[in-house]
Amino acid sequence: MRSLRTGLSLVSLLSGLALLVPAATASAADAPLRALAAAKGKVMGTAVTGSKLTGTYGDLAGAQFNSLTPGNAMKWGSVEPTRGSYNWAEADQIVNFAEAHDQQTRGHTLVWHSQNPSWLTNGTWTAAQLGQLMNDHIALEVGRYKGRLAAWDVVNEPFNEDGTYRQTLWYNGLGTGYIAQALTTARAADPAARLYINDYNVEGVNAKSTALYNLVKSLKEQGVPIDGVGLQAHLIVGQVPATLQQNIQRFADLGVDVAITELDIRMTLPSDSTKLAQQAADYKAVMNACVAVARCAGVTVWGFTDSDSWIPSTFPGQGAATPYDENYAPKPAYYAIAEALGGTTTPSPTGGCTAAYSVTSQWDTGFTGQVRISCSGAALSSWKADWTYGAGQRITQAWNATCTQSGTAVSCSNAAYNGTVPDGGSVTFGFNASWSGSNPVPAVTLE
Repeated sequence: MRSLRTGLSLVSLLSGLALLVPAATASAADAPLRALAAAKGKVMGTAVTGSKLTGTYGDLAGAQFNSLTPGNAMKWGSVEPTRGSYNWAEADQIVNFAEAHDQQTRGHTLVWHSQNPSWLTNGTWTAAQLGQLMNDHIALEVGRYKGRLAAWDVVNEPFNEDGTYRQTLWYNGLGTGYIAQALTTARAADPAARLYINDYNVEGVNAKSTALYNLVKSLKEQGVPIDGVGLQAHLIVGQVPATLQQNIQRFADLGVDVAITELDIRMTLPSDSTKLAQQAADYKAVMNACVAVARCAGVTVWGFTDSDSWIPSTFPGQGAATPYDENYAPKPAYYAIAEALGGTTTPSPTGGCTAAYSVTSQWDTGFTGQVRISCSGAALSSWKADWTYGAGQRITQAWNATCTQSGTAVSCSNAAYNGTVPDGGSVTFGFNASWSGSNPVPAVTLE
């Protein structure tokens, strides 16, 4: 639905990836989320921004998820901003990345009232012209990726909160029949792709979800191609609908798949250990509801890191809605997802404190690195961060910490002034180092 913001160590399994390590654990979970999900026959996906699919962001997107949804790149306004002039660059980039990482791609979205090009929304069209424009758009875009995408959100957000049809360009110009027309056109363009209707505030049993249910039932009875419903699940901490699993099941009983397509769970900022614990319980409740229903295809989070979330810009004062914080450190929600998928985690002796390693700049023979130590649900009065380099990197200078290196082993301890890390706080230290050949991100252990 929404725009992504433009604005763990699993090294034993995935060596060389820029992953993050919870304090003093051998691994964030016993397997990546995608492997846990696949073992249960589920999708664990994320929406992504194509330009960010490098470095730590790209490594996590590739390692942890088995499905990608373009956050904005496949919307009509993105691919055809000027009539007859197309821009497929970011959409192609995401599909290519997914294929290179053995991932599915979920197409998003074909027919929507928002993020359309101005030439379309400001035009004056007869019903015949509008229907042809819609058909041509669907045929072109779905046809471009024929055989490469697992599913499409064909029609997005057709209903108002009370279950009446939303007054849109499509409804006003074509009537309710635009939905069947769009689905039929998409099926012709790619017979193998799973076709969905996607909406928000339809997670529990309510007037809006019942309208969607009745629509899907009617489409099925008419023989219109409809394979699934997408429940977006843009939720608020502490407000997961009690009827979520019941609602998923009733759609499944119609003979269609159900997918949680845009999950995030926002809170009023700042976050704290209590809110993060509730958020983790909420993520687990959503995951459990999907796992419990055979025809729930899986769950996609709407961005996996808070640095790529649409929430703060749309809901001022709210955020922290995703499983990773802005520094790519996994939050309690990450572990809750893993546990719901049958994974296990190793408790950390330092509780909720993590160390996140990143390369902030790099040149031919050297680089600058940073480690951020963050606490949530725990606190530190002193700290030491240890890691082992795998490609001959050597630290030449450090600040805000005392660092020593023996061979490939590095140990950095707090300075006299920054040993205390309060619950909800963080400290950083940095260093310059030399490298040759490659510069993989190491796993960090926090003591």
